Amino acid sequence: MFKLQNSSRAALALLTSLSLLSGCSLLPKEEAPIKPPLVKPAEQNYSTVLVEKGDIRTEIRGAGFFESIESDNAQFVSQGGRIEKVNVKSGDTVKKGDLLLKLGVDGIDLQILEQKLALQKAEYALKQLKRNAEDPDAMRLAELQLDIEKLKHYKLQGTIERSELRASMDGLVVFVEDLEPGDTVQPYQTLVTVVNPNKLRFSYQSSDTALIREASVGMKAEISTNKTKTLGKVVQTPSSAPETSNEGLAEKYKKTLYVDIDKLPDGAKLGMSGDLVIVLTEHTNVLVIPKSGLRTYMGRTFVRVLDDKALREIDVETGLISTTLVEITKGLDEGQKIVLN
Repeated sequence: MFKLQNSSRAALALLTSLSLLSGCSLLPKEEAPIKPPLVKPAEQNYSTVLVEKGDIRTEIRGAGFFESIESDNAQFVSQGGRIEKVNVKSGDTVKKGDLLLKLGVDGIDLQILEQKLALQKAEYALKQLKRNAEDPDAMRLAELQLDIEKLKHYKLQGTIERSELRASMDGLVVFVEDLEPGDTVQPYQTLVTVVNPNKLRFSYQSSDTALIREASVGMKAEISTNKTKTLGKVVQTPSSAPETSNEGLAEKYKKTLYVDIDKLPDGAKLGMSGDLVIVLTEHTNVLVIPKSGLRTYMGRTFVRVLDDKALREIDVETGLISTTLVEITKGLDEGQKIVLN
């Protein structure tokens, strides 16, 4: 009986051991960590350019148009008033003295007729006294009365003339203020502009007033129109513009260059557009780099130079700077490779 129990115990121990061994074999084996692949770092690519010799210039370049040298801005000077009649429109041709527009003067027509009658009566009275050789004192009074009536008539004529705006020159009407009868106008308000269409110059306006102030009278200019180039010279700059009490004209002069053309191109006419080039300064055969290669930081002016794949910074001094190029006067040699921004 004892032997049987020992055998059972041995069998049970054997089964337990086997079950433990089989249980261990069912668990997954722990995998070793995967090492990351070795990646070769990418080489840094730079946009570069060689320092070379070339020409550099600063210039004024832009579009303008032909305008008349002779013009008249018609204005009422001594008075404003109410518009009675506008006699012209843009595009009309006028002669000196032609009526452009007229202000209304209340009752002026009746006043003129009454004064003409009074003047004729005074002339008739004096003529009768002279014919009858009457009292000299009466004749002298009649002469004074005639002078008074003439003066009244003259003043009325002056009132009429001040109410009329007339052309001061032969020419073409290029501007008429948008007015209707009954509208009110002010003294010194430009109402009509008349120009001479046969005497032209080139006009160029720019909001960059600092740049156009670098131009000076006498500088050469090139005008391109319809694939034709013609030469001229600067005759007026903001610095040389005449003084004027006209605020609008003074403001225009601040941002305008005027160029006289040596020989007007074929087909040139009032208002025709063209392209202007004025060379302000030019340096030839100097070291130049693209403007995008120049750097500034904390008061330094420098470039980045690439030597055998090594990058280093070099301080430089600059000369002329155009819209695209920079002249290098110190710090670089021809052939060096600089990195662009």
